[in-house]
Amino acid sequence: MSTRVVSVHMDDSLELIQTLFAETGFHHLVVVHQNQLQGIISDRDVLKATSPFANTVNERFRDKATLEKKAHQIMTRNVLTLSASDSIVSAISLFNDNKISCIPIIDEKRCPVGIVSWRDVMRFMEARVNAKKG
Repeated sequence: MSTRVVSVHMDDSLELIQTLFAETGFHHLVVVHQNQLQGIISDRDVLKATSPFANTVNERFRDKATLEKKAHQIMTRNVLTLSASDSIVSAISLFNDNKISCIPIIDEKRCPVGIVSWRDVMRFMEARVNAKKG
C-alpha cells in the first residue's frame, strides 16, 4: 500500500486535476468531502472528459469549457475499498472480481489512509518469490 495519497475536493476543476496528475505522476486521485472518501478519478477518466482540442491552437470555447468540469462530475462513485488490516488476498480478490486498477484504503471514518494498485500487488508478490529464492 502506498500511504502517499493525493486527494481533491468535489468541486475542484478538471484543469486542477490534470495539473495534479502531471505533477505527481500518479494514475489515481481520491475525491473527498469533509475528509471522507466520496469517489476516485483515474487519469483515464480525465482523458475521457477532456476535449482533445483543449489547450491547442484548434481550441474553441466548448473545448476550454471541458476543463471547467468538476471532480464530482467525472469521478467514480461507489468505490470498492479495504481497510489497512485487510489481507493482500482480499486485495487480489477485489482486483480479480472487478474491473478496477486501484483500491483506496480507508479508516473507520472513511478517511483515505492509503491506496493499493495492482502494481503494488505484483511488487509484493515479486518480493515474496525473491525472498524464498534467496
